[in-house]
Amino acid sequence: MREAKGQGEPVMVVQWWSRRWARLRVAGEDGMTTAEYAVGTLAACALAAVLYKVVTGGAVGSALQSLIVKALHASF
Repeated sequence: MREAKGQGEPVMVVQWWSRRWARLRVAGEDGMTTAEYAVGTLAACALAAVLYKVVTGGAVGSALQSLIVKALHASF
């Protein structure tokens, strides 16, 4: 490896870092970060809990039960 004049760093390492930095600047943000995954998972769990409470509630539960009973006793 050659040394950069007056810098003391190998030229190949500097070139690698400059290429790497250029690729990162061009790439942008392609996916979600860990924090975004955590917030998304928390929101999905909260929605599931709310839906569970609604479905197992009195009015919705009795409506589903009557729908199932009607379907089972339907004549063909």
